[in-house]
Amino acid sequence: MKALFSVVLHDVAPATWPLYADFAARAAALGVPLTLLVVPDYHGQGTFDRDPRFCAAIERELARGGEAVLHGYYHADELPCHGPIDFVRRRLFTHEGEFAAISEQEALARLEQGLALFACLGWPVEGFVAPGWLLGEGAWRALARTPLRYTSSPRRVYVRAGAGWRSIEAPSLVWSARSGWRRLVSQVVNERWLRRSANRPWLRLGLHPVDMRHERSRRFWERTTRALLAERMPSTKVDALRHLAALQQGSDGGVLVAQQAQAAGDAVRAL
Repeated sequence: MKALFSVVLHDVAPATWPLYADFAARAAALGVPLTLLVVPDYHGQGTFDRDPRFCAAIERELARGGEAVLHGYYHADELPCHGPIDFVRRRLFTHEGEFAAISEQEALARLEQGLALFACLGWPVEGFVAPGWLLGEGAWRALARTPLRYTSSPRRVYVRAGAGWRSIEAPSLVWSARSGWRRLVSQVVNERWLRRSANRPWLRLGLHPVDMRHERSRRFWERTTRALLAERMPSTKVDALRHLAALQQGSDGGVLVAQQAQAAGDAVRAL
């Protein structure tokens, strides 16, 4: 089977979609389906169903073969940190790790509210990605109580397997584009990851709205998408999981047995 790649747009909301619109049009012209990580109520600005133009744009992407994924609820982390490791994860790594520290009941409430919004619009949804890829113990338990089929971390995708989760290697390229030196370092690091991942069955490109504000990062994503098209098949995350399901049969795949957030930022500990 031909190797796969997925183009994943993070933090998709009415406030951020104008930044993505041009890239989305270019991807459509290339025949690349997009995985859209949609935030129901981005920073408390109002639920996305109140914006007909945004909803129409997402529905166009779905009609082109794209996928909508639930991405937190508010995409904001307002709870206090507890200790230096927690501070690194939730303030240095990201300021928006919404599901890192909330309780199981609060996480479940937000997941159910988000799923209800998708259902009202008739949008199919099988995946959930926590903001910052940070899932605390309570959020893991809440996720297990929903019908959602998969979640992910920076290096892996986790799919339901009985009472646990099966781990599939799927490294994600991602930029830190908020300053000039970060963009320079990000380009070097991501080009190295591209070379190291040449033989991986599945590679993800993780774009953020801020990437679209800067020429260096925007051109990197456009150039990389075109280059990968020559050697890999583009796929949404849920379709990639279907393609890889047969390959996972007969191997342990790395079953997740510890549902805890990892301090280094990988969001989960796989044993």
